[in-house]
Amino acid sequence: MALPLALFLLTYVLLLLLPKYRAYVALVSAALFVILGILPVGRVFFAVDWNVIMMIAGTMGVVSLFIESKMPSLLADLIIAKMPNVKWAIISLSLFASVISAFIDNVATVLMVAPVALTISKKLNISPVKSIIAIAISSNLQGAATLVGDTTSILLGGHAGMDFLDFFFYRGKPGLFWVVQFGAVMATLVLLWVFRKEKQTIETFDRTVVEDYFPTALLLGTILLLILASFIPEDRKPAITNGLICVGLMVIGIIRDIIRKRSIEPLKKTIQEIDYFTLLLLAGLFIIIGGITEAGVVDEISKLFVKVSGNNVFLMYTLLVWASVLFSAFIDNIPYVATMLPVTGGIAGMMGIDPTLFYFGLISGATLGGNLTPIGASANITGLGILRKEGYNVSAKDFMKISVPFTLAAVTSGYVLIWLLWR
Repeated sequence: MALPLALFLLTYVLLLLLPKYRAYVALVSAALFVILGILPVGRVFFAVDWNVIMMIAGTMGVVSLFIESKMPSLLADLIIAKMPNVKWAIISLSLFASVISAFIDNVATVLMVAPVALTISKKLNISPVKSIIAIAISSNLQGAATLVGDTTSILLGGHAGMDFLDFFFYRGKPGLFWVVQFGAVMATLVLLWVFRKEKQTIETFDRTVVEDYFPTALLLGTILLLILASFIPEDRKPAITNGLICVGLMVIGIIRDIIRKRSIEPLKKTIQEIDYFTLLLLAGLFIIIGGITEAGVVDEISKLFVKVSGNNVFLMYTLLVWASVLFSAFIDNIPYVATMLPVTGGIAGMMGIDPTLFYFGLISGATLGGNLTPIGASANITGLGILRKEGYNVSAKDFMKISVPFTLAAVTSGYVLIWLLWR
């Protein structure tokens, strides 16, 4: 018990200290778990959730084709054309980023929408800082809304056996999607206050031209097939069904582009867009978690949490949500959620309750908590990077003037709603 726990804690410390080498840290640690006999060699392959890995890889590929088609830019242009002034333009762009990030990676969302806000700012000769921050934190907000919205949601789906529709309605009750939407409404009220003085009118500018609508159909097809797959009984479909759907449609998109352009460049470009660093990190983490589970560490951590809470469900729920918010404000939420999901399930088992309350609390806290600080979410780092290239160096204080009330509004409302629905 002592050796697996020590190795696990050392791994987590190194993940925090060496963010650029997280994938390598996880893989080396995973190898040590196997070499030291903590996790038997025969269990390694099955410790990795291949459905999750394939879903993430396939979705990344489809999204890269969708972005290249320029459809997101056109949608943003159409929204802007309907807005009377800067305030409503930025609010609409933030809501647009929020909605599409429920289906597309948050970083990709920022890269798509932020340039539109920059264009508006340059034409009106105003600072783009607040608008880019609003877009970044809004895109991060909706990550927990659907199965494909964020890596943390995919992890939850894999661990709890949840499918696409389960995020909308789960066991006869409103799912995470509606919790996130409630939080989004509360957070949008904060943005309305932040931009209350931005009333400059906007001139209509040229619309983006979309030359290929197939990637849009491909993305919609991915969502539709995931929905249809959710109706197939679990005992009648392969465990990697969702992964096969995402990877299969990505392959179809790549092959079509190769034939259409008579070049293998589309293959190279799409393959390069896949975040292998995250995939390797997750693979290593799955093996590590398999090792500490095998060694009984997860059970011991679960017992510790139950002891701290005094077996009080409300106190445990509160601890999970707000500890997740705090941790995710400073560390990447992927390794945190991957580690805590089995712990959370163990806690619920020991307390004799349905784990859904704790699962939803964990995911909402970990996903939304990243918005508290500039380094808490990749979307935030990306947004500030875009501003830095434009000559705007944003301090943590200026960022948190917007992000803290935004995050607290979203998390608090979600925290209350989840408790009322799932206690």
